Amino acid sequence: MSHFELFDLPEALDIDLATLKSNFLNLQQQYHPDKAEDKDQALIKSSEINQAYKVLSNVDSRAAYLLSLQKQDHHLDQSINDFEFLQSALEIREQLDESHNIEQLHSLKNEVQQWIDGLVREFKIDYADEDWADARDTVRKLRFFQKVMNDIDKAEDRLLDDEDFDLDDDF
Repeated sequence: MSHFELFDLPEALDIDLATLKSNFLNLQQQYHPDKAEDKDQALIKSSEINQAYKVLSNVDSRAAYLLSLQKQDHHLDQSINDFEFLQSALEIREQLDESHNIEQLHSLKNEVQQWIDGLVREFKIDYADEDWADARDTVRKLRFFQKVMNDIDKAEDRLLDDEDFDLDDDF
């Protein structure tokens, strides 16, 4: 059973994330080890459900999973050989390192989201055309930008925590 079948979703890059989460929670309740007679089996099933949810939750891992279903996911760990992309990626990383306030991070986040949206469109075309080499390359780029997005979220959290910190607070 594929991850998509597990959550009763279409096998596609675009899925309803609210439905995914709802179906995930229902399955977790159904297979919770505390409620099962066979706790070991329930623990295995619960772990499978968690892993499938994690894969389908993010567009980069969902795209990689779609390639794996087509047996086209080999060499996804190779580096990106697109010089222009790498140059843009370096500039975005530098912007992140130089961002010192929430507004800069929000602006960078919007830029990264635009990159992700463009790569999603590219992946859909490559996948539909069965252009597996380009689809794999696009997944590598999506992974990069997903990591940048996660790093932006962490930077936002740190800035917000610093703003909330006050030396006069009672401990």
